[in-house]
Amino acid sequence: MNAPLVVLTVVTAIASATVGGVFFAFSTFVMPALRRLPAAHGIAAMQSINVTAMRPPLMLLMFGTTLASVALVVAGVVGRSPWLLAGGVVYLVGAIGVTGAYNVPRNNELASLDPADEHAAARWPAWVSEWTAGNHVRTVAGVAAAALLLLAVLSAGPALPG
Repeated sequence: MNAPLVVLTVVTAIASATVGGVFFAFSTFVMPALRRLPAAHGIAAMQSINVTAMRPPLMLLMFGTTLASVALVVAGVVGRSPWLLAGGVVYLVGAIGVTGAYNVPRNNELASLDPADEHAAARWPAWVSEWTAGNHVRTVAGVAAAALLLLAVLSAGPALPG
């Protein structure tokens, strides 16, 4: 593994772990805290979080890591590195795929709800459970991808001078 690929892999691993850490925070204390609030307050808070999450800091982290993961999947195929391939695929499928296919539709549903409506209040507990279940998958995927990418670096042996 050449030095630029090592750097890309390590940076992607750190970014993937950071994304996993954001998801971990939601799974372990943000969502449980929102669930404890009256439904109207929890819904309104999560609606606000979802709007704020769409700003550049998180989007650049998530989708910059996506682009880097695509590059590492290609490098894994070309260089026959199963660890690079696995790390990139786990991030792409488990963090980004689950986000788009599972969590975003639930966020869109929540955005359409009126927090003061009885239907919204009745839907809230199940919504939190469903959204959090998908988020657990994203958490594990971010951390697992980071571990797999670091294994790619370790298994390749020394690449940097020194």
